[in-house]
Amino acid sequence: MTHDERVEDQQAEDIDEMPWAEVTPDAARRLLVAAVEAFAARGYHATTTRDIASRAGMSPAALYIHYKTKEELLLRISRIGHEKALTILRRAVDGEGTAAERLAEAVRSFVRWHAGHHTTARVVQYELESLGDEHRPEILALRRQSDAAVREIINDGVKAGEFSVDDVPGTTVAVLSLCIDVARWFNAEGRRTPDEVGALYADLVLRMVGADSRG
Repeated sequence: MTHDERVEDQQAEDIDEMPWAEVTPDAARRLLVAAVEAFAARGYHATTTRDIASRAGMSPAALYIHYKTKEELLLRISRIGHEKALTILRRAVDGEGTAAERLAEAVRSFVRWHAGHHTTARVVQYELESLGDEHRPEILALRRQSDAAVREIINDGVKAGEFSVDDVPGTTVAVLSLCIDVARWFNAEGRRTPDEVGALYADLVLRMVGADSRG
């Protein structure tokens, strides 16, 4: 299979897993997708509701039928993205296998999502401070759950003698930061697919925690 075929297969699979597929009705989903694109391109504060409506092919007044404010759009995007990320990590935590196998799966899946949905992930992960005090705590709580999921696997590995880690909380932050940053630089036209980047990062993280990545 050529690189282009692998990318096409990856993109086809990603379409089925779009984090906003659950948003209904269609007009609300179109506005959400337009907001993601606008926030990623211009930043939250530089984007207007008119920009979003225009990208969605709708009038500015139509936006307010589905979302009361621009921040409500960002909150919905952030909530869906963080819930999807947490689901990916919890699936790995609760899966079978050694701690090393579960950590590798967590990183591989987490990175694959951030690469395959890099536009959405950039907004989800880097626009947190744009949320007001009323909404930010909800997203921070989801982030803490993601941190706890990865920390649980690393703790399991330390207890089982699989990992050599002195600072579990610090290592957890490093692992999550490494994975999340993929959304910032990933290029769909680059030489690696999301799956390939995920495999690379899984190997790097296992080395980071002192595990034998060859297994």
